[in-house]
Amino acid sequence: MSAYKRILLAVDLSEESDQLIDKTCEIAERNNAELSLIHVIEPLSFAYGGDVPMDLTTIQEQLDDHARVKLDSFAARLSHPVTHKFIVSGHTESEIHRHCDEHSIDLVIVGSHGRHGLSLLLGSTANGVLHGAHCDVLAIRVQQIK
Repeated sequence: MSAYKRILLAVDLSEESDQLIDKTCEIAERNNAELSLIHVIEPLSFAYGGDVPMDLTTIQEQLDDHARVKLDSFAARLSHPVTHKFIVSGHTESEIHRHCDEHSIDLVIVGSHGRHGLSLLLGSTANGVLHGAHCDVLAIRVQQIK
């Protein structure tokens, strides 16, 4: 019996995301688990406090399309089959928590930059995912690409 049946890899689609591939695939293989990917796009209106004097729909759609292409490209580099690819809009941590609960995820994997201060152990997103998840969370340390 495997410890993890459904694994969710949360990626920001930066160059650093590639550092998550080997460990994630190894864990998925060992557990014979379903592997899904999620990328959360925070709506542009979040950056402006929700009070934007213009329609951002077209720009948001372009961001979604660009993310879909990048997520497909990322998935193609994985050595383990990807069961589902999700691109969702909203607050990153909340959307990952919601997705884990709705899809009975056993393990969510996130990258962690581990910078300074409170974020020394975990990056702010990884920390936010950890505090509130109802499943195991694995934060994989990633090195910033310069």
